[in-house]
Amino acid sequence: MQKRISISNAEQPKAFKAMLALEAYLAQTSIPKMLKHLIKIHASQINGCAYCIDMHTQEAIKDGESIQRIFLVSAWREATKFFTEEEQTVLTITEEITLIHQHGLSDATYENALRFFNGNQIAELIMAIVTINAWNRIAISTHQQIEH
Repeated sequence: MQKRISISNAEQPKAFKAMLALEAYLAQTSIPKMLKHLIKIHASQINGCAYCIDMHTQEAIKDGESIQRIFLVSAWREATKFFTEEEQTVLTITEEITLIHQHGLSDATYENALRFFNGNQIAELIMAIVTINAWNRIAISTHQQIEH
């Protein structure tokens, strides 16, 4: 697969700056870092973005996530003992928003999320999921390559 253009400071500086601003916003949210890692890894798995899977699994490991849990993210429904109810809820939200064309964020999932998160935190989760989906689409569309 041949690498294509790069959405970066050189080709699209305003767009790239806007994406980085979303990342800066997400870094300041109340969502715990490990939940953000699960969101990024799982959305990237669903979208088939090898570049982002590689990047975000490495970041998660660096921040203390276990390799076993990372291996099990793609099969979390069969490995529920490894993920808290809160994490399972976040993984469900991630799936439903990433696969928005199927039925969107269901009422049942939203109501379940209210057990763990307030409205502001749910908005933060949605923005985290939307942002990684945007990055996945950029990386896949431009054939972004894993560098090591």
